[in-house]
Amino acid sequence: MSEGELLQIQKARKLDITEEVYFDIIKQKTASLISSACAIGAASVTGDPEIIKKLGDYGENIGIAFQIKDDLFDYGEDEIGKPRGIDIREKKMTLPLIYALQNSNRSEKSMIINTIKNHNEDNKKVKALIQLIKDKGGMDYAVSRMKEFKDAANSILMTFPDNPSRKSLFELSDFIINRNK
Repeated sequence: MSEGELLQIQKARKLDITEEVYFDIIKQKTASLISSACAIGAASVTGDPEIIKKLGDYGENIGIAFQIKDDLFDYGEDEIGKPRGIDIREKKMTLPLIYALQNSNRSEKSMIINTIKNHNEDNKKVKALIQLIKDKGGMDYAVSRMKEFKDAANSILMTFPDNPSRKSLFELSDFIINRNK
């Protein structure tokens, strides 16, 4: 987790995070925590290394989906307990922002970088950047990727027998991508 945090800090200075690096960061941070919790939970009831690995993999996928959902909150309209645009103000490169940056023309890219580096406290400019991210499809793309990771997690669950534990993990998957806080 510490390595992921350090990588995020390093990349935030340069604003050069690719989608691949973004996923490396969240795998090392949020996803590794949830993966470990799922694997430890499995290990507490079985010594079967295959089951432990599968549940660890489930946790990694659902952890990635969780982080993408958390990143999406930064661009939404709902009151969620943290200020809108806080990731931009903190120069955090999230998936919607990375996607918009990769799909922008030269002047739009310049505006994005300039806003993040020099005007991240200017509410009007942050709001305009959030709108550009939406217009470029950054939100839709992130939602799509989040659902892919949820589906991957649920595919792993399908390899287990139908029982209350599996049902609870399916409900957890749904909660993670449908939560509003």
